[in-house]
Amino acid sequence: KRIVLGVTGSIACYKALDLASKLVQAGALVDTLLSYGATQFVTPLAFRSITHRPVVTDTFDPESEFANEHVALAHQADIVVVAPATAHTIAKLALGLADDPLTTTVVASAAPLVVAPAMDGNMFHHPATQENLEKLRRRDVVIAGPASGRLASGLIGVGRMLETPELLGYIAFALGRNGDLAGRTIVVSAGGTMEPIDPVRVITNHSSGKMGYALAEAARDRGARTVLVTAPTSLPDPPLVEVIKVGTAQQMCDAVLKQVETADALIMAAAVADYRPTAEAEQKIKKSADELTINLARTTDILQAAKGNFVKVGFAAETQDLVPNAKAKVASKDLDLIVANDLTDPDSGFGTDTNKVTLIGRDLQVEELPVLTKYAVSNRILDRILTLFRS
Repeated sequence: KRIVLGVTGSIACYKALDLASKLVQAGALVDTLLSYGATQFVTPLAFRSITHRPVVTDTFDPESEFANEHVALAHQADIVVVAPATAHTIAKLALGLADDPLTTTVVASAAPLVVAPAMDGNMFHHPATQENLEKLRRRDVVIAGPASGRLASGLIGVGRMLETPELLGYIAFALGRNGDLAGRTIVVSAGGTMEPIDPVRVITNHSSGKMGYALAEAARDRGARTVLVTAPTSLPDPPLVEVIKVGTAQQMCDAVLKQVETADALIMAAAVADYRPTAEAEQKIKKSADELTINLARTTDILQAAKGNFVKVGFAAETQDLVPNAKAKVASKDLDLIVANDLTDPDSGFGTDTNKVTLIGRDLQVEELPVLTKYAVSNRILDRILTLFRS
């Protein structure tokens, strides 16, 4: 993708360097436009060193290609990102002014626009700033942030520019919101449920939630309205994904069954407990006897309970007989697709950033995928779901 990165005069300019670096690492071609104010915080050389591209600072610089063809970047851009965006720049964008390279490019471009505000809290909350942001939203501009925290003034409040990982999520959303899953609702479950034994202890598993979160991000990046029902994890909430947090298997069951009423697809990537204690002790169980017996009862099988006119995808994490066990679940749970992964493979399973999975459809045909990132695996799963939608 070709990305125009506009950087305006804020102390948060240093974050734009990291953003440019991550975009280049992801394979993007990044053209940077610096306002005069931005050049007081960071140098054009810094961005040129990261992007290996010329940096535009002046509309009429005779040595710049921009001076001769000032709408070229606007026409070539797949997306325009303004990060950080000061209150002054936001006001100019809302008014449609075109008095510098950045605002000229925005006005001349038909590409999606992402604006990442960065300013003092009082400036952000000022009625004029809020009105300007609302004007931009009505034009389908994606407003990314701001976040809360310690500001340059020393105060604590709203106004911090988002960190790079979050901002990348907004950019991916803006690029893909008219993608091949636009108009679809996809429900994804993630994480490992926790079944309480007493107020201190739980029965749980090793699920990190990474596969489910990657699925939610990939679905969002292809235009789907994405709902993530997640058990506890250490992962941050994916931007622009509807997140529902649960704890136990029953809570996950209730949330999933409610969400699939209006869903086009359900992807059950969560590691849901098969059993729960029949009763939770009201007080912490003391270490007294040499042995402790806990009575367990079966939990509801969510995939079996979920019924309706939607594509149903399950996961099978196995330590033996991977394909036979996965095929059996296709029939017993009435699945359109099952994703099977061998937990004995070091590149697969809980906690890893990669996965090696086998896809098995309702026809029991087997497709083995190579080791891929979990995001790449997610897109292969979504490709299969898209085929099912079209059929």
